[in-house]
Amino acid sequence: QVQLVESGGGLAQAGGSLRLSCVASGRTLSTYGVGWFRQAPGKEREFVAAISWRARSTYYADSVKGRVTISRDNAKDTVYLQMNSLKPEDTAVYYCAADAYGPGRTQPNQYDYWGQGNQVTVSS
Repeated sequence: QVQLVESGGGLAQAGGSLRLSCVASGRTLSTYGVGWFRQAPGKEREFVAAISWRARSTYYADSVKGRVTISRDNAKDTVYLQMNSLKPEDTAVYYCAADAYGPGRTQPNQYDYWGQGNQVTVSS
């Protein structure tokens, strides 16, 4: 079983940048597809980005395309979410999730393991 811990969130101004990290423990993250999701107050959890377990494929929600980059460093068992040109509507709790040998899935119910979440707040 893999445990996931997100970090790197916090408060940023509109137009700024943040880099979130998702670090795995318990098992290597190299054989897991990883997705990032977010959930704002009163809203459903939504897909942000995903990367396949071999890092050959990446996927992005239309709302973040061009502003967000997902990447992975398997030597560090870490997946990153670089977010640029932040907007107030990016404010949410961000979660990373993993599924074994995943191709980079976009639906929350396709993931088996979740982190505890990390708050991102973007001020205007």
